[in-house]
Amino acid sequence: MPINILVAFILGAILGWLLVKISRPPKHLKGLIIGACSAGNMGIFPIILIPAICKEKGSPFGAIDACETYALSYSSLSLAIGAVYIWSLVYNIVRMSAEEITRDKGLIDSSGIHIKDSNQEPLLPCSEDHCLAASHQVSLSVKISQCIRTFLGKANLKVLFAPSTIAAIFGFAIGIISPIQKLMIGNEAPLHVVTDSAFMLGEAAIPVLTIILGANLLQGLKGTGIQLRVILGIVVTRYVLLPLFGILIVKGALQAGLVPSNNKLFIFLLLLQYAMPPAINLGTMTQLFGAGRSECSVIMLWTYALASVFLTLWSTFFLWIIT
Repeated sequence: MPINILVAFILGAILGWLLVKISRPPKHLKGLIIGACSAGNMGIFPIILIPAICKEKGSPFGAIDACETYALSYSSLSLAIGAVYIWSLVYNIVRMSAEEITRDKGLIDSSGIHIKDSNQEPLLPCSEDHCLAASHQVSLSVKISQCIRTFLGKANLKVLFAPSTIAAIFGFAIGIISPIQKLMIGNEAPLHVVTDSAFMLGEAAIPVLTIILGANLLQGLKGTGIQLRVILGIVVTRYVLLPLFGILIVKGALQAGLVPSNNKLFIFLLLLQYAMPPAINLGTMTQLFGAGRSECSVIMLWTYALASVFLTLWSTFFLWIIT
């Protein structure tokens, strides 16, 4: 699963970069577009959708109780891994895109914090001189490798220790280390009250995040100057191209024996990870750096409005593939 999510993020970033080259949006939207194509909502939707499918009559995933247990486990793992990739990969794409132009105009202090709200237009993580248009004779693979080297050189890995990432690390430690697991998990565990409290907070997380999502969509209702072709490009990337690539990738993994062919629930989740709408955290990043906040709201509005249609279609098609 970690490799599958990483492939989805990298593939989305490449498609987003191609969309930027084709649509030629304003410079301050380049990082946002790449991030919207790259970062999918790997946690909330699977946690809601997959256990609900388990309860449906005639579900192909077996007994309801066992299906719900495994569905919640797989979805939680997807949420944890997705959070790590969002704050390590996508965050740095948006940050470098926002900081490049503001640094030129003296709006970034010595600690790298955005110190003044403005409507300046940030550039892509890779400058045009070094990555995007060095020469017509430079091949596409060379340009991509230059962008990757520039990204790795400028990446701020401190954000790997964001609260969500720290929580994921603690969760992995509790689940993997047997003495800690026996100490905290189970009704007879001495510290089971900690697990119960975390479970109660987790049940409230989904409604709270849904409210946050609704608040982020409010600005999108007011409209903005974002180009229609940009919105269409992101919708096509997230709901058409990525799922099609995902089918090929998961099928290839099955043929290579990297994924157990008898675990239909796991295969369904792997496929579904390629059909998710953009991550909610993308709105937080644009607000943090002050670049493309209203445009991000419009992108979120349309992608999540269409998610009910495309997720239904792709879920039906994925279920048909695995049965």
